[in-house]
Order: sequence, then structure tokens, then C-alpha cells
Amino acid sequence: FKFAAVKGAKQFGEGAQVSFQVAPEDCTGCGLCADICPAKDKQNEGKKALNMVHYTPELRKTESENWEFFYKQLPDVDRKLVKQDSVKGVSMLRPLFEFSGACTGCGETSYVRLVSQLFGDRMLVANATGCSSIYGGNMPTTPWCTNDEGRGPTWNNSLFEDNAEFGLGLRVAANTRRIYAEQLTRKLADKVGTDLADAILNADETTEDGIEEQRVRINALREKLQGIDSFEARELLSLSGDLSKKSVWIMGGDGWAYDIGYGGVDHALSTGENINILVVDTEVYSNTGGQKSKATPRGAIAKFAAGGKPNGKKDIALMAMSYGDVYVAQIAYGAKDAHTLKAIRDAEAYDGPSLILAYAPCIAHGIKMIDNHRQQELAVNTGHWPLFRFDPRRAENGENPLVIDSKKPSIPYIDFLKSEPRFNMLWSMKPEEAEKFAAESQIQAMSRYNYYTQLANNTWGAEE
Repeated sequence: FKFAAVKGAKQFGEGAQVSFQVAPEDCTGCGLCADICPAKDKQNEGKKALNMVHYTPELRKTESENWEFFYKQLPDVDRKLVKQDSVKGVSMLRPLFEFSGACTGCGETSYVRLVSQLFGDRMLVANATGCSSIYGGNMPTTPWCTNDEGRGPTWNNSLFEDNAEFGLGLRVAANTRRIYAEQLTRKLADKVGTDLADAILNADETTEDGIEEQRVRINALREKLQGIDSFEARELLSLSGDLSKKSVWIMGGDGWAYDIGYGGVDHALSTGENINILVVDTEVYSNTGGQKSKATPRGAIAKFAAGGKPNGKKDIALMAMSYGDVYVAQIAYGAKDAHTLKAIRDAEAYDGPSLILAYAPCIAHGIKMIDNHRQQELAVNTGHWPLFRFDPRRAENGENPLVIDSKKPSIPYIDFLKSEPRFNMLWSMKPEEAEKFAAESQIQAMSRYNYYTQLANNTWGAEE
């Protein structure tokens, strides 16, 4: 069993050790972890902290024993000690989404796993039908799981056409239950103790410490309620869990968010409710076999667009930003992982609706999925997928809410097109059409970046 001393993190105490263990019976062999691993042997740069090796029965036996020890005997790291604003820190948090059975090297699951690491112990998930609902609810098992305390995401799947409304309903229901629980707490304050009741009702749950302290208070409340024989006490006992923070996530792909369920997405964003919408954008209907969606870019070959899609991608981010009170971010972890982490944390912390558009390479693109992160980087550097955040809280301070987080496109757009079979097949079929689409896409990418930059540079608020 391999482990190493923790360096530069005094909060874990003297002699702290860290280990990252692969689950040998669940590894799909995509190679992404080893390919992207930044830790190299100084004497042998071909060797990393993570390395792909050939499978043998002996290796499986040894690593299975290591996994059993790692998973069942080692305790979870104390979340309060982890710097959750750093990629290194978050990597130490236990995922509550694991072994999904998605396609090898799937571009979607890293985003879902990250959200589960950050908020999984208090998540309510509304999952639209699509890839994420299939690998998210692949019975008789499920990748959504619980931690050692039994806490984990509440997950449910709804249809393409009503998932956003379904998730909005989860938020409204959670709010309603908490309001009722708070009313009961006030009514029973004299019996459970006014200090405890006041602390629960005025809890600050904006930090990991605050959330844990509220849970401790709720456990104390439950003990007191056990000794009170009244209808209100029994009601509050059943609702006590609703006195702690709930993080509502509405998830799905572009076929749902851009197309069939867009009306619901727009409605949910317009309500001002504290919801988080995560769109894992593969730019195609992945689960049903690769049909075009409104997220499919110009010139891409897909089902129902065999000659290349003749028009450009729908700008759902710009539509959402027009409300002014919606947090909007466009992310790509393979291009800028720290930006991905910041955007997701900021979106969840924002007390209002948020929309996160996450670039997710797919086997439907025709690429080798071990190149997943490289394709994300290329998409950003060519202007196909600019990175940005629109945070309404900045406007409260008189700042422009839009921040562009990627640099001006530095690589010709055609390099991105030629790197993916979904685009480059058109050169062998209709070279003149392919050249036309490439030229139009280059103009569109630069125009979009310039337009967003102009918006970000505008003076915000009423002029004196």
C-alpha cells in the first residue's frame, strides 16, 4: 500500500500521510488519470505518480486488497481542514459519485464528481433524461453514494421536457419544509431551550464549519424532542433535517437544456430561486446516438446533419445573462481546472439561480477519449469555447458582473476543426462546403470573443 507524507499543509498535523488509490475492478482503462498526472519522477520523466500498466491476476489481487483497506478502513479526511478553493485540496475530498459506468473517458462525469465532492452531503439532484441519467441510475446499482455518516445526494430522474421545473419544485419544497420547521422551532423554543432554538434559527451556513455546527445543533434538538410528547414535537422531529442547508442541482445535457427542456430552464432561471443548473454540453444528443442539437456547432456532422450543420451554436449563456440576476459561467476543466472549481463554488454560494455550461468531449466527436483534456484546451484557445463568469454580486459593488477568464484566441479555428472527425470528415465529402464552414466559424468565434470582451469592458451602473 503506497502513501506519502503530507507537505505544506500544517492543518493536518505532524506525521500526516496521504494516499490516492485506484479501484482495480472498476477502472475502465481510459488512461486519462495517468496522462494528465502532473507529478513526474525527477530522475525518470516517463514515470509519474500514476502510471498505466498491463493487467495481471496478481496485480488485481494486490491492488484489490489495497483498495479494500483504503476504502473501508481509512477514515475520510476532515472536510473542515481542506482548502476547498484549491484543486489539490478538493482532490482529497471523498466523491459521492463513483464508478458510474459511463463511456470510457467520458467528458461529463468529472464535473458531476467534482460537484459531489463539494456539496454531495447536502445535495438534492434533479437529473434530466440523457447520458447523465443512465450512468447516474444504472440499476441495480447507482454511482451516487453516501459518506461514513450516511449523508449523500438525494437523486431523481425526470423527463427532458420538465426536469428544470422538477428541480425547481425540489427547491420550493425544501424552502417550504424549512419554513415550517423554523415555525415549529420558535413555537417549541421554551421546551427545547431558547439558546439552542435561537442558534438554529440564526445559523450561518456559508462555510463548512457553519454547516457542521448546525448539524451538531440539530442532533441536540432531536435529543430534546424525544422527551417531548406533543404533535408539534413529533412534527419537528420528522422535519429537523430540513433545518440544515440544502444544495439543489438540476443536471442534464445540451439536448435537454438547449432544446427540448429550454422553456423549463428559462422559467426556472427567471424565478430568482436558489437553484444551480449544470449543463454538461457534448454539443450533440449523445445518449440517443449523436443527433444534432441547438448546441451543435456549425459544420459538425451529426445525425440529421449529415452534410454538416449549416448554422451556428445557440448562445444560451447570453440569454441567461440578460436577466441580470442569474450567475452564469462557461467552464472547461481540461483547459483551466482552477477556473472550473471557482465557478462551481461561486455558483453554489450565490443566493439565486445559476447556470453552468461545462464543455464535455464525447465519443460522438470521433476523438480518442484519452485526448479529452487536450481537446478542451484546444476548444478554448481557438475561441470555440471561451471561459467566463457573470456574477450579479459584482454589480452590487458597482463592478461589471462579466469577467472573461480565457485569453484572446491564439490558434486558428481550423486547427480545432481538423482535430475532430465530426468536423474533418466533411473535407473528404464536400471540401468546398467544409472550407466555407471553417471560414464562417473563424469569424463567429472571433466576433463572439470580441463582443463578450466589449460587454465585460462596459461601464456598469448609472453614470454620475
